[in-house]
Amino acid sequence: MGSNSFRLMIGRVDVTQTPSGPASQIFQVDALREPVRLAAGLTADKYLDQPARRRGIDALRRFGDRLREFSPEQVRAVATNTLRVAKNAAEFLIEAENALGFPIEVIAGREEARLIYLGASHDAPACSGNRLVVDIGGGSTEFIIGSGFNAKLMESLYIGCVSHSRQFFPSGNVDDYAMKQAELAARREIQVLVRQYRSAGWEQAVGSSGTARALAELIELNGMNDSAHEHGITREGLERLKRALVKAENTNRVRLIGLKADRIPVLPGGLSIMLAVFAELDIDRMDVTDGALRLGVLYDLLGRSHHEDMRTITVDQFMRRYGVDRAQAARVRDTAQRLLRQFPEPANERRDDNLALLGWAASLHEIGMSIAHSSYHKHSAYIATHADMPGFSRTDQARLATLLLGHAGKLGKLSGRGRFLDWRMLFCLRLAFVLCRRRTDMSLPDIEVSQRAEALEEGFEVRLPKAWVEANPLIEYSLAKEADEWERIGMRYKVVYV
Repeated sequence: MGSNSFRLMIGRVDVTQTPSGPASQIFQVDALREPVRLAAGLTADKYLDQPARRRGIDALRRFGDRLREFSPEQVRAVATNTLRVAKNAAEFLIEAENALGFPIEVIAGREEARLIYLGASHDAPACSGNRLVVDIGGGSTEFIIGSGFNAKLMESLYIGCVSHSRQFFPSGNVDDYAMKQAELAARREIQVLVRQYRSAGWEQAVGSSGTARALAELIELNGMNDSAHEHGITREGLERLKRALVKAENTNRVRLIGLKADRIPVLPGGLSIMLAVFAELDIDRMDVTDGALRLGVLYDLLGRSHHEDMRTITVDQFMRRYGVDRAQAARVRDTAQRLLRQFPEPANERRDDNLALLGWAASLHEIGMSIAHSSYHKHSAYIATHADMPGFSRTDQARLATLLLGHAGKLGKLSGRGRFLDWRMLFCLRLAFVLCRRRTDMSLPDIEVSQRAEALEEGFEVRLPKAWVEANPLIEYSLAKEADEWERIGMRYKVVYV
């Protein structure tokens, strides 16, 4: 769900045997595109207007009809820059998910960059060294340097073909002054990464967005490259395309072979950004690839199903970075997951997904201790909310942060986080935290947990062996305090000794 267009890609996975083992490859079997131009409906005070919302919902309803026979684990929907910045994004997403029939994840800029590189690297020409990938979207532009399938440097800047066209070419008028101002504004944004990216270097530059493909097609079809046999985007081709737009004076009067109607309003903005990219990064020629965010999301989804989840790698990296006590994290994780397995699987949710999220929360619940022991759970939640966490969507991070914030201390502080709060998971994490507080590998007895869903008695019940509890008075005391805390927010927490 981009800022300029919504796209649906359906892929088929083929597995082939190679000398190094089986390799999976995704082939496109169907694709849909809707020119929603969501960013064009973003008001000055960052609210999505009703016409843009309606265009988006109508498109998603059509996508949902195409996906009707797919199961949830086969589908992943992601949203980008416009829904990162829109103040009423949460309201729109509720309606959008109902229209599509599947959850929608709003991904952070650098996570978008990682997925773009993953898709581009599977489709771009082979390259033995570093590859630079530039993706000019409707509301943001991503810059990535990587090698093979692994991204090394990732950045997302708030310049895009829709937003830039609205700002500098509001009526479609194009002249030398407006084009120069648009280029300078884009160059100013790009300057923040020039030194680091040039230092890293690259052997191949690749454009992966609809903007890049459109520019390449216009340049090639209208003979704007120096050689008729030259493909891709060249500096000379961009300059000639710019002169053609300026000569036409208005986008409605541009007559170019291959120019599609829905690309006309955003063409000058995309062109000015690409000119700035070439100037700041000193690029002479850029290849173009069809593989971008959509293909990257599919490969990431395939990796998750093959137990190569990027989120697990990120959690492990965070545990190392913040000096987590791995033995204690494992105790809490194993206990919490053991408790959660006793609850029935909720409708429209996958148990494995919830077990994974709970495991990650247990693994990271003490990362805030790297800042201070006092209120460490608040520091843990802050890190999970604001850090770049490859593989995690913003919704993933919000749910994770809510669990980290709520695993200890008062429950009242979670008010306002209802959308990201799963009481069963929080109950299991808090109980595991209590049971593992000794920080030793003590043997736990059989513990039964259940959820009370009666209108007058919503809450949870814990059943433990009486003899074991009496032998561990600190746990008995902690459970009594825990019951009091749940009662304060109006939920019953019953402890039964058997």
